[in-house]
Amino acid sequence: MTTVAVVGGGISGLVAAYRLRQRLGPDARIVVLEESDRYGGKLRTVPLAGEPVDVGAEAFIERRPEVPELLAELGLSDQVEHPSGARPLIWAGGRLHPLPAGTLMGIPAGSESLVGLVDAETLAQIDAEPTTPFHWDSTTDVSVAALVGARFGDQVVRRSVDPLLGGVYSGLSDTAGVRAAVPTLAAALDAGATSLTEAVRRALPPPSDAPVFGTLRDGYGALLNALREASAAEFHDGTSAAALRRTGGRWSIDPVGEVDGVVLAIPADRAATLLADTVPAAAAQARDIPLASSVVVAMALPKNAALPNNSGILVATGEDLSAKAFTLSARKWPHLGARAVTLARASFGRFGNAALVDADDEQLVTLARADLATVTGVTDQPIATFVQRWHGGLPQYRAGHLDVVAALESEIALVDGIEVAGAMLHGVGVPACVRSATTAATRLAEQVAG
Repeated sequence: MTTVAVVGGGISGLVAAYRLRQRLGPDARIVVLEESDRYGGKLRTVPLAGEPVDVGAEAFIERRPEVPELLAELGLSDQVEHPSGARPLIWAGGRLHPLPAGTLMGIPAGSESLVGLVDAETLAQIDAEPTTPFHWDSTTDVSVAALVGARFGDQVVRRSVDPLLGGVYSGLSDTAGVRAAVPTLAAALDAGATSLTEAVRRALPPPSDAPVFGTLRDGYGALLNALREASAAEFHDGTSAAALRRTGGRWSIDPVGEVDGVVLAIPADRAATLLADTVPAAAAQARDIPLASSVVVAMALPKNAALPNNSGILVATGEDLSAKAFTLSARKWPHLGARAVTLARASFGRFGNAALVDADDEQLVTLARADLATVTGVTDQPIATFVQRWHGGLPQYRAGHLDVVAALESEIALVDGIEVAGAMLHGVGVPACVRSATTAATRLAEQVAG
């Protein structure tokens, strides 16, 4: 019997187990080891005020094919819901501003989109940027902050770019490399754009009426449960993997024993620990991917809570708030807006500043309510709350991240029977994790079946 182990029961691990079942057939033994007491990793659906609510990632990019195709395979396409079209806001300079339109991850293609958000001097700098001498080295990488700050000024970085990157990576533009965090921009620069303005214009996606994002009516828990069932795997929660070693032509991993192959679908720090003895060069690369921690406070407010008709509020760097963002779920998603309560979420914690992640629940709820009152005026007592901490939840794609990943994957490719998958590689979103897990499972199946 072919036996494979999947280490990690998050979305990447569950997709890997499902794909392995498809490729290895019903007789293979597929063992999933998850050190926590639940599956889903950074996806989690919990009951709040009697109905399911996501307290991790809540959406996926629908224009990418991975999630829609996976949902179709699992018979879940009818679960897909689309946003209302309400626009986000940015809290900067102590007041609310519309999220700038026509930007690439907050990087403008012209000054008109940032009028009111930044000062006149910054607007003039943006206007003059195409005429300012510009050099881009296509052989290296720099942080988004270094590039945008030098060309457009610090206000653009802190008020427009940081809020968006912080929502994706729980970091700042200082810890985001251009090539990994904004790959289409890097491609435009590599192709010879003569200014940052021109590069943004080239990189902006064409206008489309198709929804950008989707979510699941019953939360990501519906997908996680379907993957577990379809994988027909042997699940061991509360079980840490240890002592990964090569034994002849097979692998041994505690507590499973000998297996034909292994998929590591775990955060970078834990992958580094398991790889240290058998693939030390890959372990060294994984160790070079830092992780950020964050926390989500989900709140069910009274139905008549007067939240603005916006999808969310992003917070600029340097503001006198504890929260980094708010999702106004009841305004963003019509199916959630139809509920008997008004749902909202507050997010805390960025890379290098995670002190609040370990604050007690009462303190975090108090901060969430106070900051929500500051930015919206809403002071209603929540009917129910849920606090979800994400320790080491998101890898930081620093300048040079793609080189680190390429080196890691090159080392792994030299060793038969082991693959890596997950957010530390080619994207932190659910579609990217689905893709990396599918790739890892396909490669491993080819090796062990051959």
